[in-house]
This record gives sequence, structure tokens and C-alpha cells, in this order.
Amino acid sequence: MAATLKIEENVVLAPFTTFRIGGKARYFVEVRKEKELRAALEHAVKEDLVVFILGGGSNVLISDSGFPGLVIRINLRGISRMDIPGEGNAVLVTAMAGEDWDEFVAWCVERDLAGIECLSGIPGLVGGTPIQNVGAYGQEVSESIVSVRVLERTTGEVRDLSRDESGFEYRKSIFNTSQKDRFVVLSVTYELKKGGAPKIAYKDLQNIVEDGASLKDVRNAVRRIRASKGMLVRQGGADARSAGSFFKNPVVDQESFEEMKGKAGELGHEMPSFPAPYGKVKVPAAWLIERSGFERGYRKGNAGLSTVHALALTNRGGAMAAEVLELKKEILAKVEALWGVLLEPEPNLVGYEEAR
Repeated sequence: MAATLKIEENVVLAPFTTFRIGGKARYFVEVRKEKELRAALEHAVKEDLVVFILGGGSNVLISDSGFPGLVIRINLRGISRMDIPGEGNAVLVTAMAGEDWDEFVAWCVERDLAGIECLSGIPGLVGGTPIQNVGAYGQEVSESIVSVRVLERTTGEVRDLSRDESGFEYRKSIFNTSQKDRFVVLSVTYELKKGGAPKIAYKDLQNIVEDGASLKDVRNAVRRIRASKGMLVRQGGADARSAGSFFKNPVVDQESFEEMKGKAGELGHEMPSFPAPYGKVKVPAAWLIERSGFERGYRKGNAGLSTVHALALTNRGGAMAAEVLELKKEILAKVEALWGVLLEPEPNLVGYEEAR
């Protein structure tokens, strides 16, 4: 069965990532069908190979030494829709995991389907959106996800996990926490609203879109905002050679926030914040980074901060993964020392723990 797979050896992974960083995969295969995915996983078990599932490469930092096992790149394609009888304007749309996310959002907006318009311009594939519970500009993908179809890596069982079973939280799900590496996402089903109004909850959006804005208007506005921050998919340039937001916005309890707010006041700053669930407070990581002495465009070797957004660590040209990690380490240390909070990185580090 595995003989039908086109397994390559010593494939450089950098071109498959938005960072454009990464060494070689010992073995590499691209799968376009579910049976090919099964065959690849069976081959890995037979040959005792560690496995890394690669999607759009937009949320990873791959080691300079590469990956010592089998990298399986997901290229499952297809989109289908089904109107729900008796449910007003509700429409179920299922997209395979290998579909380009921004192209999928455009597909929905063109068909006047509301629910994910604020998530325009985000790099990566559909299969990655439930893993991280992708969110931006006042909208999270978990708001519209109905189910996630997955393949269990060890048993080969295919299951449909509901929104509740997926355990969505801020930038979290069971797929990147308690059940990490257990499942491979095959497809995602979203419930969208035909003719629904766009979500305009984010202040930046409210400032630039007019009353009665269409889904297309909001999509275009979001893409303009992302472009201004160097975070628009396929934007090009050094600022776009990144994994997007490298750190999550910290969510702290009220007591910790008051301490941080007091420190900000001592330094002559007014700390921005946003309400979070359970009485907690979300603080912008970019603000903390800039107020810790890191200006936009700050460089450490060939790695640096984006010139337009302090939350993005970037490859300024020829950067190694080690340089990005050194910059990350420096930022973590200074932010923690000044503000008493340890920032949590978003990208997955690949090829470190797996090394033998």
C-alpha cells in the first residue's frame, strides 16, 4: 500500500513555510486523498518514523536541522454546501483541510455567506483553523464551526467532533492541547448565514466601514488592515516572512492586571486592555513588547521584529531558526522582567523534541 506513495528524501522545508525557514525533512510526502494519508501513516508505523503533519506552514518554526522523520503535507481539496431546511438562512459549508483559507473565505463572501468574513487575509489552510481556533477582528472560527472531521492517527478511525467536543478556547482547542498529535483534520463544517450581516465589532473596523457595509466591504477592509501590519497572506517582502503574530495576547486575572496597570502609570503610559471570560483581562502583547524596549524593525542578526507590527517576528533575509529563537528568548525575558507576565508563543516548534 505504501508503495503507491511518492515519498521523497531530504526535502528542504523552508519553501513550504511562511517564515521561509527550515532544514530538510528526512522523508516527505504530499497526500491528496484520505487513502493516501492512511497509507502514509501506516508507512511511518512500519518504518518506525516520527511524523509531522504539515498544512500551510503559516504557524510553524522548523529547526535548522530539519525533521528526522516523515513530513506529510496535507492537500485534500474540495468544498460543498447544503442549505438547512427549516432553519431560515442557515447554510452548512464543508471544506477539505487542504483548501487555502483565504480563498475559502472569498468563496463564502462571494456567495453572500456570513460568519467568517473578518478572518480574511489569514495565511494557512482550512485544516489549521480549528486547531488554533483562529480569530481576528472580533471574530473566531469557533463561532461558526459545527463539526471537525478527523482521522485518529493510531487507530485510523474517522470521527466527526462537534464544536463542544473540540474544546475551543482563546487560540486553543483539544487539537493543540490535551489531544495534540492524536488527530489529523480531514475537513471542517461551518454554519454560515445566507444574506447575513457582517460582524463589525472590532474598533478598527468600525472606524473605516460605513453603516450598511456588505460582507465584501468588510473583507476588503480587513485585508487593508492586515496589509498595513504586514500580515496579509501572500503580501511579499521581509515583513511577511513570518508566522504572523508570534505571541498570544496574555489573559491575566484582575489583580495581575492592576499591578501591570500601576507599572504602566509609573512609566507614563496608559495600558490598553480588553475584557476576557471569567472576569479576566486581555492585554495586547504588541503593546507590552514595544514598552519593553523593542521598537518595530528591531533586529537581532537576520531575525527581527516587523517594521509595521511588533507582534510579528520576521526573517529579514537568510535568517536561521536559531536566530528567531534567540530573539524570542530576549523578548520573553524583558517582558517578564518589566511586566511580570510570560508571553506564550503561538507557532509550533518543529524538529526539536523529535531529534534523535
